[in-house]
Amino acid sequence: MAPGLQSICVIIAAKNASDTIGTAISSALAEPQVSEVVVIDDGSTDATADVARSCDDGSGRLKVERFDVNRGPSAARNHAIAISTAPLIAILDADDFYFPGRFAAMLANDDWDLVADNIAFIQQSMPDASAVVPARFEPQEHFLQLSEFVEGNISKRGVERGETGFLKPVIRRSFLDEHKLRYVEAMRLGEDYELYVRALALGARYKVICNCGYGAIVRGDSLSGRHRTEDLRQLYEADKRILATCALNPQETALLKEHERHIREKFELRDFLDAKARGGMAGALKHALQRPTAVPMIVKGIWLDKTARYRSKPKQVADIRYLLPAKPLKQ
Repeated sequence: MAPGLQSICVIIAAKNASDTIGTAISSALAEPQVSEVVVIDDGSTDATADVARSCDDGSGRLKVERFDVNRGPSAARNHAIAISTAPLIAILDADDFYFPGRFAAMLANDDWDLVADNIAFIQQSMPDASAVVPARFEPQEHFLQLSEFVEGNISKRGVERGETGFLKPVIRRSFLDEHKLRYVEAMRLGEDYELYVRALALGARYKVICNCGYGAIVRGDSLSGRHRTEDLRQLYEADKRILATCALNPQETALLKEHERHIREKFELRDFLDAKARGGMAGALKHALQRPTAVPMIVKGIWLDKTARYRSKPKQVADIRYLLPAKPLKQ
C-alpha cells in the first residue's frame, strides 16, 4: 500500500469512560500509521472529555469533541467520520486498546476494502490487562463472505460468544463514500453488524487475518450487555430493511431471515417481560394475545430460560481467549 494511503483515523465513541479512555487513546497514538485520533464524548456525566484531552502527546493528532446529550455510538462515529480526513478508518471502543504493531500487520497488503484481525478477550479481573502480550499465530488469512459473516452473528445458547460482528476492521473511507455508507443512528446495538452486512452486499472485500492486534476487556457492565428492548427491535428491523433493499442470493437471504428471527425471538420475550413489569401477569397475557404470532417465540424463550441451568454446566472462564480459531506459531 502506498505510504500516503496508510494514514489511519482511529475513532473512539465514549460515554462515562474516564477510567479507561486514557489507555485506549495512548495505544492508538503509539501506532505510527495513525494520523488522527478522534474522540467523541457522547454525553458523559464524568470527566471523560477532560481525561481524553490530557492524553494529547503534542503531535497534533488528537481531537476531542463532546455531545451535550447522549446520541448513541452510531451518531458519534458518523460525526467522527465527518470531521476527519484520513483515507482509512479504525474503530476502537473506549474500554479496549491496541496491541503494539497492530496496523503494520493489517496493512501489509492492499487487497481489501475492510481488513480485520484477531481479538484477545481479556477478563477485567486480570491485572495489567493492557500489558498482556498476545499469542502469536501462524499467518493465515481469508475473505469473509456475506453468508459466513451473518451466520457468525447468530449466537447459540451454551456456546461462548464468538460473533464475527465483534471484529474491528480497518475500513477504506473511499468505499464508504462511494456507496454512501454510514452507521444507522437509531441503532445502539449491532450497528457494526448492520454496516458490514450492507458493505458485503455491495461487494466489499472483507479480509480477516489471524494476527492478534486488538485487546477487548470483558466487563460485566458493558453497554452491549445492557441493551434495551427497543435496541433489539431496531436490530431485527435492520435485517428486514437489508432483505428488502439488497440483492442477495438464496443462501444469504435464508441466513438473514434466520438472524432476523433469532433477534426477534429475543425482542418478543423482552417485550413480554416489559409488559409483565408494567401490568403484572394479566397485562403480560393481554399483551401476548394482541400479538398471536409472537406467542410461540415468547413460550420458547421462557422455556429456554427456565431450563438453562439443567442444560449446561458452569464453565471455568479463561483469563484470555481469542475470537478467531488459529494455529499458534511454533517457537
